[in-house]
Amino acid sequence: MGPAQYIRYLLRAKRLAQNPPPMWKVKLVIGIVLVCAALFLVERYIGWPDALGRSGGGLRINP
Repeated sequence: MGPAQYIRYLLRAKRLAQNPPPMWKVKLVIGIVLVCAALFLVERYIGWPDALGRSGGGLRINP
């Protein structure tokens, strides 16, 4: 990254500081991050259920 990229980031940060986003957008982004973190932790420490995997080894319903 060159110095022009850093200047662009600083100008963008200045604009964000002067005109902050609405609170509902901030809450939406935080909620999405929390959901992603929760899914990661479930997969990492508990494991992913077989029914939700690609092989579909869980519940089967015959037509």
